[in-house]
Amino acid sequence: MSKQPKPPIEICILAAGMGSRMRSSRPKALQKLAGRPLLAHLLATLERLEPTKIHIVIGQEAEQIKAAFPNDEKINWVMQHERLGTGHAVMQAADQFSMDSRLLILLGDAPLVSLETLQSMLDLDSDLGVLSVDMPDPFNYGRILRDDRNQVIAIVEERDATAEQRKIREINTGGMVANAKLLGSWLADLNCDNEQKEYLLTDIVEIASRSGNSVTTYKTPDPLEVTGINTFSQLTSLERAFQVQAAERLMAAGAHIIDPRRFDLRGELNIGQDVVIDINVVFEGKVTLGDGVSIGPNCVIKDSRIGANSVIKPNSMIDDAIIDEQCSVGPFARLRPGTYLKKAAAIGNFVEVKKSTIGEGTKASHLAYLGDSTIGNSVNIGAGTITCNYDGVNKHQTHIGDHVFVGSNSSLVAPVTISEGATIGAGSTITKNVDKNVLALGRGRQATISPWARPVKKG
Repeated sequence: MSKQPKPPIEICILAAGMGSRMRSSRPKALQKLAGRPLLAHLLATLERLEPTKIHIVIGQEAEQIKAAFPNDEKINWVMQHERLGTGHAVMQAADQFSMDSRLLILLGDAPLVSLETLQSMLDLDSDLGVLSVDMPDPFNYGRILRDDRNQVIAIVEERDATAEQRKIREINTGGMVANAKLLGSWLADLNCDNEQKEYLLTDIVEIASRSGNSVTTYKTPDPLEVTGINTFSQLTSLERAFQVQAAERLMAAGAHIIDPRRFDLRGELNIGQDVVIDINVVFEGKVTLGDGVSIGPNCVIKDSRIGANSVIKPNSMIDDAIIDEQCSVGPFARLRPGTYLKKAAAIGNFVEVKKSTIGEGTKASHLAYLGDSTIGNSVNIGAGTITCNYDGVNKHQTHIGDHVFVGSNSSLVAPVTISEGATIGAGSTITKNVDKNVLALGRGRQATISPWARPVKKG
């Protein structure tokens, strides 16, 4: 006998919450966790389920939320003009559900629900599934009520619970799964005859149970993945818990993270063996660290690749750069987008590099700006050197050949080429191309005035 095809998966996300307790102009769904909006975390996980449609119920801040996700064709934005409860929110989307679909209902402010949990909910063999968790302190959560046969019969809110019911540790997380057609019949029976004067989605559990439909729970073992956010204090707690978990995964993969409580991953980090990450390092976007890379404290690294055995010293900022093996960067260095350091290049303290290639073994040890440049191998860039790449309208290129020595406090006015083996005398302003193996000077003539009396203060 052939297996019945699985029903299509649809998602309904409730994201109309204003986040009023945050006192923020930003909608709650767009508050950031690990550098990304709460809703973005959830959508990234849901995409792996390959749903046919994702219905997102939004409210007063609709335009802000829609603008944050402009190109997702699977999203069906649904307006909840009046905030009359979670049941009312689902009602706004109900006529757009495919009646043969398996529907997941999730909260937009609970961003860390895992793919494994979602799949386990979809696999529940029941008419209605509720995502639950055991909480050591269940105060203010809805409790899962069961009968003598351990069958789920209702969810009772804290304010309506008896003293005995408040002892129950299994709580409702807000996540549900149901056949869309059955869900429509339960929603039709909701009313707002309660203290809140709202249509509460949790009431469908009792409605389904009374109607003879089967109701079960999937209980996640991890409270973190179902934690919702209502205040910045809660967001901060979730952020730190998320970061510690991320650090634990990286340490299990072989990274030595000096203090997991002072580690921040705001994107994707791929590591080799024997990587060392000191305190207060922030990774953003997609970052790759090769074997033996060492990152000093207080660095920010974004969308970059760092080769094996390179050292990033404290307080350095690296953005959209490629760093080959055995390089040294910092302390207090800044690599801006388009920077490429070849093998064993060294960029020292207070050196800024932008849209430039730095050759093998080349050193700029301190106090320099290198922009829109191509610099060869084994070049020495003295302190105070700048490439003057901008004429007020356009950017121009500087080309420096292999084995060039640039003396301190030099200004290289682009467009300009300094050929292989040339030496630039300290304090020079270079405006013309320099030939191979010559000394180029561009200084004002020194004069001495003697005798000389310093000015004195009048009065």
